[in-house]
Amino acid sequence: MMMLAYRVNYYSGILIYALNIGAYYFLWKAIYGSSETLGGMTVTQMTTYVAVSWMARAFYFNNLDREIATEIRDGSVAVQFIRPYNYLVVKMMQGFGEGLFRLLLFSVPGMIIASLLFPVQLPKEPAVWAVFMIMMFFSFLINSQINMLTGLFAFFVENNEGMMRMKRVAVDLFSGLIIPVSLFPGFMARVLEWLPFQAITYLPGSVFTGRVTGAAVYQAMFVQFVWFAVLIVPIWWMWRKARGRLFVQGG
Repeated sequence: MMMLAYRVNYYSGILIYALNIGAYYFLWKAIYGSSETLGGMTVTQMTTYVAVSWMARAFYFNNLDREIATEIRDGSVAVQFIRPYNYLVVKMMQGFGEGLFRLLLFSVPGMIIASLLFPVQLPKEPAVWAVFMIMMFFSFLINSQINMLTGLFAFFVENNEGMMRMKRVAVDLFSGLIIPVSLFPGFMARVLEWLPFQAITYLPGSVFTGRVTGAAVYQAMFVQFVWFAVLIVPIWWMWRKARGRLFVQGG
């Protein structure tokens, strides 16, 4: 409702995403030069990967870490403790609602504009679209879990502003949004395979562009599911520890 009320922000948001896609398109076109492939991806695949990755980011991106940290600092999280619902689940659903709005009113119009301006090759198989939507949902879950972990650190460090900034840079870089994981140096690429970041952007984008096909698609989905299950454990542990450390800074 707030985004619809302030329509300039809405329209400028679509324009900004289109500009990001355009900037990365011309950048990668210059990097490719006369080469047909780079890191196992053709120019068309890279263009499609960039477009779909930025549009997917509009769905899975949220500021749950900042919201949780703010409520911890001003003490309003104490009120949440006495309400008859799970605080973290409510935050997750809040982020999901915002993500659905951006998916329908940012991503879809943005993808249409990107398809008209740049050589984006959309898959024709309905199964690919279905798998991609499922994977994008897990991207939202994993990114939100990382945000929750970062936000909950405010219970222990009081001010986690620097941690939130570092997290945002790490997610954008290591998830494959800025540089596909396949283009990282060998050792770094192997390290990223053991981290949850690739499950946010790189794996769904690789499936959408056709770089990952067949049984490898289910392996990619399995990786996402495993990281979703694994991240529940530290969130649950931190939440239990945090409830006994509540303090209010000021007011």
